[in-house]
Amino acid sequence: MKSFLNSINTPKELRLLKQDELPQLAKELRAFIINIVATKQGHLGASLGVVELTIALHYVFNTPIDQLIWDVGHQAYGHKILTGRKDIFDSNRQLGGISGFPKRSESAYDTFGVGHASTSISAALGMAIASQLKGENKHHIAVIGDASIASGMAFEGLNHAGVTDANLLVILNDNAIGIDPSVGALKMYLTNVKKGTQKQDNIFEALNFDYSGPIDGHDIDAVITELKRLKTIKGPKFLHVITTKGKGLKQAEEDQVKYHAPGKFDATTGELIAKSCSGQQPPKYQDVFGHTIVKLAENNKNIVGITPAMPTGSSLKYMMDKMPNRAFDVGIAEQHAVTLAAGMATQGLIPFCNIYSTFLQRAYDQIIHDVALQKLPVIFCLDRAGLVGEDGATHHGVFDLSYLRCIPNLIVFAPRNEVELRNMMYTAQLGLEQPIAIRYPRGRGVTMDWKQPFSKIEIGKGKQLKKGHKLAILSIGNMAQNVTNAIDLCEAKEAIAHYDMRFVKPLDEDLLHRIFKLHKTILTIEDASIIGGFGSAILEFAAANHYNNTIKVLGIPDAFIEHGSVYELQKSVGLDAESLKNDLKLLL
Repeated sequence: MKSFLNSINTPKELRLLKQDELPQLAKELRAFIINIVATKQGHLGASLGVVELTIALHYVFNTPIDQLIWDVGHQAYGHKILTGRKDIFDSNRQLGGISGFPKRSESAYDTFGVGHASTSISAALGMAIASQLKGENKHHIAVIGDASIASGMAFEGLNHAGVTDANLLVILNDNAIGIDPSVGALKMYLTNVKKGTQKQDNIFEALNFDYSGPIDGHDIDAVITELKRLKTIKGPKFLHVITTKGKGLKQAEEDQVKYHAPGKFDATTGELIAKSCSGQQPPKYQDVFGHTIVKLAENNKNIVGITPAMPTGSSLKYMMDKMPNRAFDVGIAEQHAVTLAAGMATQGLIPFCNIYSTFLQRAYDQIIHDVALQKLPVIFCLDRAGLVGEDGATHHGVFDLSYLRCIPNLIVFAPRNEVELRNMMYTAQLGLEQPIAIRYPRGRGVTMDWKQPFSKIEIGKGKQLKKGHKLAILSIGNMAQNVTNAIDLCEAKEAIAHYDMRFVKPLDEDLLHRIFKLHKTILTIEDASIIGGFGSAILEFAAANHYNNTIKVLGIPDAFIEHGSVYELQKSVGLDAESLKNDLKLLL
């Protein structure tokens, strides 16, 4: 059978096909995605679910003049393949390769960068209003899916769009699942709409949208027919499309959580390929959090857990399974998660609010206004801090130390290993008078024997890990491991002292005074932005206390770091052990 995908490099070639040839193209596109993701890894289920919708959109609309935004971006693999990146798609998410998310600098077809959720409606509306003001006649389409319609920002966009006459089409890719199954009353509402049992007025019509659907998103002819009709209608329009996440791969349809981003798998059978590992491995930090909160909650009835749509990724799932009444998935709603935790804290509960570092940025006002200003003892557990790897610039948790350190009343702590994470969680639930942020990295730790008896950590106290007479290294969090490895590579290791400061706020000033008096040269190391972060705090301390020691600050430079493995990215910014060893040699 003739291959259609081979001849398509842009949507112009796609539009030359006959409509009855498109189902065959959909099969080829699915197979192409499956074959590449099977070996190169990445997101899978979301893109498989929108293959027909992707083809139909580029077939009906004149992209990139008509502007198409994908929300969230991991739905967009098919879009990338059809828009000039087929031949380099195997570089997806790899160092120097294309991004796993739409990216404006990568292609004219990527009209807006989308790695986080729920931004598409606002962005598309902004584009549509701009087109009106400029007298342009073009279409603006926001495809919002994977549970991101439930976010407050999506409703802010819908609310505004409904009182404009902007040429905006919002397509709800309704698959009832984000990374984990969708939650909340809106999911129930959409389920009733699909079943035809919803008796209330349609919420989208009430917001002044021309609503159509729900239609089968895998019936390419039905989708094309509806898109062509909607092209003729002016003003805000809403198309409700029903899809199956993972469509076309049996295992991905049956286990949509695992096959959201499954790692390597057999492209023919769909079976996951086990990662080769020699013997037992240290645990993932997220699992240390998940098991520890369950253990603590068994002995402290006031503990509750909160996550915005990441129960599996954060491992709060363990608590949700064992204590469903005390663990809450609030959907993609970080602002709500933080203020919900604040409300609980006013009533004597002890909320552990688990949010990826990059997503806590979305709730910055709530941290300041609702938590810190009122000195409410919310415990923020920030997973995926530092460089996270292949998800790239939208997901690196490298700004948290800078944006949290300037907030009064907030403790900021970074554990060097799993035992420290457990002990700080234990310490925090004993009773703090103020909020605390505990930030820890993605992936595995370094400690096999991590389930040790709990012990209390003194707030604001660092720890000396190694003595030395000349150079002092001050590290924060899991960077201690890279530092230890770098020192081991040095010939003059006896000259190097190493301190794990543990707290970015409050700083251990007693320890710092001793360090500055003992060591002429000081090196600070963090896997966070050097602007405003841990190193900045040490420089401020030195200036305030009139020290004139030589201080070198290492961390993430003033740039957005792209995608690659964590090791590759650490090497690129000089935070791997070998690069650190070279810095130590120079300083000595």
